[in-house]
Amino acid sequence: MNGLRILGIDTSGKMAAAAVYDTEQVCFLAQEVVYTKRTHSQVILPLAERLLSDAGLTIHDIEGFAVAKGPGSYTGLRIGIAAVQAMGFARSIPCIGVSTLCGLVWQNLAWDGTICAVMAARKSLYYVGFYESDTSKVTAIEPDGMLEQVDICSKLQKKQKSVLFVGDGAEAFRKYAFAVVAPAFGRLQNGTGICFAAANASAWETPEQLQPAYLQPVKAEKDLQQK
Repeated sequence: MNGLRILGIDTSGKMAAAAVYDTEQVCFLAQEVVYTKRTHSQVILPLAERLLSDAGLTIHDIEGFAVAKGPGSYTGLRIGIAAVQAMGFARSIPCIGVSTLCGLVWQNLAWDGTICAVMAARKSLYYVGFYESDTSKVTAIEPDGMLEQVDICSKLQKKQKSVLFVGDGAEAFRKYAFAVVAPAFGRLQNGTGICFAAANASAWETPEQLQPAYLQPVKAEKDLQQK
């Protein structure tokens, strides 16, 4: 979307994050991240309101809403998506759901080469996304998925250049020679990547079209499968 202000929020993990990106000025007007122990339903809307107020903006100055759609915390994702849907319906403006893994990669756009986004899933499994960055755009190498650590490494260890690891699972890969772990300011969700990805997306959605992408069955689905 060109020449627009985008409010991006991320409630996929322990970070409650929001950012406002002006695509015309190519500038972030505001950004706030809170590592919270409270539920995202208590935090994210007040955080977004405070963010806009501090930037001298209101919700009426926003022309597109972006949200992390998953993977991540089931409850957190539902809260974030519901918040964006409510704002989108209220304003009758477009929304977009962005892969949490893709958002993490866009936060680290300055890296020239392969970026691997990894988030702890369950037991020894990781949510994983393999991407390439040329410092101006990000391209997915393959669809996001779930893999064991050994399988992630087998895909990457033949790379001629170092691979940047981002996400809450990144530290587990520091021991590998080909791995570079992103610094703390870019490793976890901060909202900027959601805005960047949204600004470079080819298609947006209506609020009712927003859906989470869990990458694994939720508990209710698992219970049904076991019956």
